[in-house]
Amino acid sequence: MDTSWDSLAVKLIQPIIDTISDLGFKSMTPVQASCIPLILKHKDVAAEAVTGSGKTLAFLVPIMQILGKLEVPLRKHDVGALVVSPTRELATQIHEVLQAFLKHMPHLTSMLTMGGSYASDDLDKYKTTGAHIIVATPGRLQDLLARPATTGVSLSAGVKALEVLILDEADRLLDLGFFETLNTIFAYLPKLRRTSLFSATQTSSVISLIRAGLRNPVQVKVKEHNAKGDERTPMSLQNYYMVCEEEKKFSTLVTLLQKRQNQKTMVFFATCACTEYFMVLLRSLLKNTLIFALHGKMKDKRFKIFDKFRCSESGVLLCTDVMCRGIDIPSVDWVVQYDIPSSAVSFVHRCGRTARIGNEGSAVMLLLPFETEYVDFLHMNQKVTLQPMDTPESVPDLLPRLRKLQLNDRINLDKANRAFVSYIQSYAKHECSVLLHVKKLNFGKQAVSFGLLKLPKMPELKGVKVTDFVPVKMDFNTIAYKDKQKEVSRQKKLSAYRETGEWPGLKPHIPKTEAWSKNKERKDKRKRKQEKRQKKKGHKFSHEDLDDLGEDFRMIKRMKRGKMKSVDFDKHFGCELEEDAEKSANKEEKKKLA
Repeated sequence: MDTSWDSLAVKLIQPIIDTISDLGFKSMTPVQASCIPLILKHKDVAAEAVTGSGKTLAFLVPIMQILGKLEVPLRKHDVGALVVSPTRELATQIHEVLQAFLKHMPHLTSMLTMGGSYASDDLDKYKTTGAHIIVATPGRLQDLLARPATTGVSLSAGVKALEVLILDEADRLLDLGFFETLNTIFAYLPKLRRTSLFSATQTSSVISLIRAGLRNPVQVKVKEHNAKGDERTPMSLQNYYMVCEEEKKFSTLVTLLQKRQNQKTMVFFATCACTEYFMVLLRSLLKNTLIFALHGKMKDKRFKIFDKFRCSESGVLLCTDVMCRGIDIPSVDWVVQYDIPSSAVSFVHRCGRTARIGNEGSAVMLLLPFETEYVDFLHMNQKVTLQPMDTPESVPDLLPRLRKLQLNDRINLDKANRAFVSYIQSYAKHECSVLLHVKKLNFGKQAVSFGLLKLPKMPELKGVKVTDFVPVKMDFNTIAYKDKQKEVSRQKKLSAYRETGEWPGLKPHIPKTEAWSKNKERKDKRKRKQEKRQKKKGHKFSHEDLDDLGEDFRMIKRMKRGKMKSVDFDKHFGCELEEDAEKSANKEEKKKLA
């Protein structure tokens, strides 16, 4: 990678570099060397660079330089820079990096605003201290801008002084459905501003956003030195795939993690329920390893867990794609994709959690035997090349231990069933269903890998003959919750169920009705309705009636076109006057006499 300082960039940002030497600035990455001078020269920039290439500093450095060199200083409630981020974790991370700059520029203030807290608290903070730089998620920012002014202060008035707008991870912003939200935000902002957009990929929707929010932008596409073709992952990343049998997939994961107990690993799952369930299993099986879990349905816990994993020297973070974009966690050695991502773009971002800013890292994706064609799909779709990795020679049989966990606590039984159902349903909705069709799954072997006691009832299993799975024969109502309150509540509902045959809180079972075609009463009723309709319509026309009607239409058309005399028209329809009829009769008689 070319790490030499661009001479123009050095000249423009050297003053600020001198004041933030504690951040470790020694050289700029290619995206920083390309974008910083352009932003400082009042250009709108649309930058595309591989994940982990240092895009955050590429926009924070010019923001600090621009706001620090303003001829007219910003007032207390003026907003000079606005950074819009798709997720709370990424917004938090950007704000943390920003604080390192602000230590050396105390006259500038900042504010982090996002969902998960009260919007009124953010407004109170803005009124009290102001915010020259705001880092926000789109939904919360739109909410704050729409709120009316109180005590003469409003954010919509403050952004009129905006100098710089940054849209970070723009492709993710659009994937989450924020296009209309961003357009609403643009309406509040002044047109004379610098706008920069950063993303790892530029899709058609990103191009539409560029047209909506940027003016004559400079397109920047940064490739790493010696990159092959359009490779979208860092050169320092080793990308692998491993083929494992369905019933041995979880055992393979456990074996891989046991070999890397002293490293930092991120494991990606398809659903939140899978993340929750496998966290329970791995914490039971890997006693000496720190296991963290993080997914989109967590609220306040997400930030605490995120910080704990970042600060730890080793451990495993189980997560969904909520952690696949822009998150910078130091020293992640391995990324394991336990489930295939919902989109090919997400694959690139998952891998990008390691091998960041020139560091080395590895990523492996676990595939079932029939999923190997997905490797070729990734190569064509995302220009990513994966190398095969050998599976472990032997893996443990974990089924008895997994089942024991469910037998000891009913909460684990519930989590297991939810995880299995959510996995099957996510697989059925996969965007690449041509290659990854749910009917190709062996449901029995999948159930073994999840350690299920029995198969849950679900539409995908209806009419399917399940093999390679032996359910546990027992009364599952005897499995109790360790949580005493939950168990007392369950026992009450169980008693009601045994008395009434219906579980409290669930919709009553509606018995199937007889097929419509086989119900005699319904057939007779339908026949009577048809007869009534025919009576209302009147008698049916014969073929002769239809022929006469057609002839009448032809005569009307000829009359309109002037191809027929009115006398002949009246005669055809029997509309002659008596005098005309007598005259025509006399003419006929004279002709006969002549």
